[in-house]
Amino acid sequence: MLKVENLSFSVTEEGRTRKIIDDVSFSVSQGEMLVITGPNGSGKSTLVKLLMGIEKAESGSIRLEGSELTQYAIDERAKAGMGYAFQQPPRFKGMTVKKLLSIAAGGKLSENNCCDLLSGVGLCAREYLNRQVDDTLSGGEMKRIEIATVLAKPHKLCLFDEPEAGIDLWSFSMLVKQFEKIHREKKESIIVISHQEKLINMADRIMLLKDGRIEAIGSKEEIAPALFAGGGFFGCSKTD
Repeated sequence: MLKVENLSFSVTEEGRTRKIIDDVSFSVSQGEMLVITGPNGSGKSTLVKLLMGIEKAESGSIRLEGSELTQYAIDERAKAGMGYAFQQPPRFKGMTVKKLLSIAAGGKLSENNCCDLLSGVGLCAREYLNRQVDDTLSGGEMKRIEIATVLAKPHKLCLFDEPEAGIDLWSFSMLVKQFEKIHREKKESIIVISHQEKLINMADRIMLLKDGRIEAIGSKEEIAPALFAGGGFFGCSKTD
């Protein structure tokens, strides 16, 4: 479904070149949930930005259902079936939640459609339709609205960058339920960057990234026990 081969990306700072993603290869099957974890600075966010086209790979190949996407722009990758949720969702002063959902869906959504999407992520729908997507919304509200924008349109592959970051426990529990629903239906493949045990244990496979390279990849039965042994390695944490 998704096939990534020999993907590399470097940055140059103060005359020095540093490799952020170093010859990374992996695949994701139809309906599979892959969780990417690892220490801070290991290149996790950069990797999914490369997949979405937010950053441009210096070498390597990204194929989705056999189509080469490596040279595609962000909008072309979205049209090909990729959806993306930022670690810190952008805010748009002057834009309503209803308008944002319609843009994400690729066409005007009815009020009932918008309410269904918002209710699905645990928001009291009609209270939010005409709210602006600005600083009046909390981090948890923004996270759930962004998840709703991804769900507003069917995708072949959804990318989520640390969806648990900066939200309260109640919002996180709603988020977990939504991921369980997406994964159970298996209509879309999912890549999630996460440090949280509940999301990691939901995965079909886990990829451990360290210093821009794949340290380990395998089933959750193979990888998860070592991540949380002795209180948790690599920044992974348990959620009560």
